[in-house]
Amino acid sequence: MTEENNKKNYMGWVTLSMFVYITVISFEDPFYPYQEYGLFVLVLWIIMLLFYQLPYTLIATELGFAYSGKEDGGMSSWIRHGTGSDLLGYATCWMYWAQTIPYLIDCASSVVVSISWIILGDNSLGRRMSPMVFSLITFSIILLFLIFDNTVKNALDATSLWSGIAMVAMTIIFFAMIVWSLTHGGHIATKLTWDNIRPHLSLHYFSSASMLIFAMSGAELAAPYVSRLKKPQKGFPKAMWLLFFVTALMVILETLGLAVLFDAKHIPNDFKMNGDYYAFQLLGREAGMGNSLMLAYSIVCLVSLLAQIAALIDAASRFLASDTAVKYMPRLLLKKNKNNRPINSYIFTAATTLILILLGGTLPQINDFINWLLNINTIVSPYKTSVVFLCFLILRYNKKNFKKNEFVFIRNRKGALAVGWWCFLLTFICATLAFLPQNGQFGTAKWFNQLWMNIIVVLFLFGTGFILPLLRKLEVKWHLNRN
Repeated sequence: MTEENNKKNYMGWVTLSMFVYITVISFEDPFYPYQEYGLFVLVLWIIMLLFYQLPYTLIATELGFAYSGKEDGGMSSWIRHGTGSDLLGYATCWMYWAQTIPYLIDCASSVVVSISWIILGDNSLGRRMSPMVFSLITFSIILLFLIFDNTVKNALDATSLWSGIAMVAMTIIFFAMIVWSLTHGGHIATKLTWDNIRPHLSLHYFSSASMLIFAMSGAELAAPYVSRLKKPQKGFPKAMWLLFFVTALMVILETLGLAVLFDAKHIPNDFKMNGDYYAFQLLGREAGMGNSLMLAYSIVCLVSLLAQIAALIDAASRFLASDTAVKYMPRLLLKKNKNNRPINSYIFTAATTLILILLGGTLPQINDFINWLLNINTIVSPYKTSVVFLCFLILRYNKKNFKKNEFVFIRNRKGALAVGWWCFLLTFICATLAFLPQNGQFGTAKWFNQLWMNIIVVLFLFGTGFILPLLRKLEVKWHLNRN
C-alpha cells in the first residue's frame, strides 16, 4: 500500500472512526448488562475494555493492513486468502448471514416497541397485545422491506448517517441531562459503594457475559475502508484508537448515568425492552418537559432502526447473490427476476425470519420474546466475532507467507499468538455459555424450554449453511447425469 492513495474521494480518519462507532455501538447496549449485573458491570466494562476490547481493536487494525487490497469481502476474504479454501470463505460468509437474521428480527421488533411509545407514551404494549400478534407485526415489517427493498433502501440510505448522528446527539443529551439532574438536587439511585459493585457469582453471571462482547463487537467493520484514507499508515491506527476511546467513554459514562436513574437492585423486569425509554421519560419529567424528551428519542430511534433494517436486508441479499454463494448454493435459490433481484433469496430470508418469529411468538409475554431475541444475538454474534481472532491466528502462524505489514499489534510471535488465543477462547466460551437462558429460574420448565429453543435456532441458522453445499453438489451431479 502506498502512503498516498490514488483515489480522489478520501475519507478522514475521524469520519471513519465515527462511522464505525455509529454502526457498532447502540445507545441501549449498556442497558442490557446493567440489568444482569447491576453496578458491578462497571468493573466488568473496565476489565473487558483493557483485556479484550483493546487487543480486539488493535488485532482488527493489523488485519486491515495485512489484507489490504483484499478487504472488500471482509472476514470471508481473510479466511479464504489465509487458508486457501473457498469453502471456509463460504462458511464465514454464511455465519455472517446467519447472525444477521436474529438481529434483523430484533430491529423490527424494536420498531414496534418504538412506535408504541410514540403513540401510547408508556410501557403498556405488553398488556395490550399478545406475543403472537406482536411477532406477526414484526414479520410484516420485515416482509414490507423485502418487497419494497430498492425503494425503501434508497429512501433510507440518505437518512441512515443522519439518524446515526442524531442518535449520538441523543446520547450527548442523555449525559447532559444526567449532569443537570445532579446539579439540581437529583437523587442518585445506586451509589458507588462496595456493596453495590461487589459480584454475586452464579451460573447466570457467566451465561450473561456474552452481552458485553455483543455490545462491543464490530471493530473489523472498519477494515474495508483502509484504502479510502488519504494516509492509511497514520490515519487508520488513529481511527481505531479513537474508536476504542469513544467506546470506552460511552459505556462507562452511560453505566454511571444508569446508576443515577435506576436502583440496580430493583430494576424493572422489562428493562431490556423499555429501559432506554424509561431513562428519557424520567429525565424529561424531572426537567419539567413531560414526555417530550422521550418522544424525541423515540422518533430518532425509529428512523435509525428503519435504516438499520434496510441495511441488514441489503447485506443479507448481497451475500446470497455473491460469487461465493453461486459456487456452494443451489441455483434455484439464486434465481433472479426481471428486475435482477434474487427473488428466491428474498423468499428464503423471509421464511427463515418467519420460523424464528413464530417460535418466539409462543413465549408467554412480549417481554420474553424481546429477551429471548437478545439471548440468541448474544450467542450467534460472538461466534461470528471469534472468527476475527481465527483470522489473526492464521495470519501470525503463517506470517512468512504475507508481505511486511505496515502495522503490527505485537511483534513477538509467541506474545501475539497468546493474545489471539486468549481473545478467541474467551469469545467462543462466552458464546457457548450464552446457550444457558438468561431469563427464567434455573431448572424450571420455562428455563428448559428456552434452552431447547436456543439450541434448535442456532443449529438451524448455522446448520442450513452446511446443508446447502450438499444440495448444490447433488444439483450439479443431477445436471451432469441428465446431460
